[in-house]
Amino acid sequence: MQIFGVDIGGSGIKGAPVDLDKGDLAQERCKVLTPHPATPDGVADGVKQVVDHFGWSGPVGLTFPGVVTGGSTVRTAANVDKSWIDTDAGALFSGRLGGLPVTVVNDADAAGVAEMEFGAGRGRRGTVVLLTFGTGIGSAVFVDGVLVPNTELGHLELEGHDAEKRASSKAKEDHDLSWERWARRVQKYLAHVEMLFSPELFIVGGGVSRKADKFLHLVDGVRAEIVPAQLQNNAGIVGAAMRAAQTRHG
Repeated sequence: MQIFGVDIGGSGIKGAPVDLDKGDLAQERCKVLTPHPATPDGVADGVKQVVDHFGWSGPVGLTFPGVVTGGSTVRTAANVDKSWIDTDAGALFSGRLGGLPVTVVNDADAAGVAEMEFGAGRGRRGTVVLLTFGTGIGSAVFVDGVLVPNTELGHLELEGHDAEKRASSKAKEDHDLSWERWARRVQKYLAHVEMLFSPELFIVGGGVSRKADKFLHLVDGVRAEIVPAQLQNNAGIVGAAMRAAQTRHG
């Protein structure tokens, strides 16, 4: 079965039909730049552009970089325009897509669901924490395979700042940090999350997971196992499609 997945990020909006039997993209993804400011109307236009690229006419799952409740309503907006707060994103996107059925989920939760089903977390019990390092830091926490939604651990305080202002991949670029210096910041952040949750496994996702060989070996002093996301930056698209399929059949 195929369902369309869209991953809305601070820098790009990307999507593709997803083969839910394989947990992989059924076609090469389409990506457009996230508009700035990232207002609801501007982002909805970008989503329509991605979906129309494939001529898709079925259910659509979308991720959003913030807290989403009830599969539709946006509660926070850290890296997009503040006008998103309290927006019924499900109604907005469905209307822009000509009435297609739409499900909206937190972006890191979507990535985590995909990694637990098809990737690095498959078959893992206990506490697993997926962290996506991108424009911000997203988080997904699982206990014995069950998601604790909307954890938003990127906003934990680290050295007097939101953690994502110190340790996201955007922070690495903004401060022109070497892999070594950035890895030290990531290490401090992981140690803080470990103190709070004592996970057995950290899964490191987001676009930077493609370059895990440049920094993961530099992270030490953390007891939990640390592995890169296997679905890399497609995890959000796959997880969004999975959530849309669950909503459709559930």
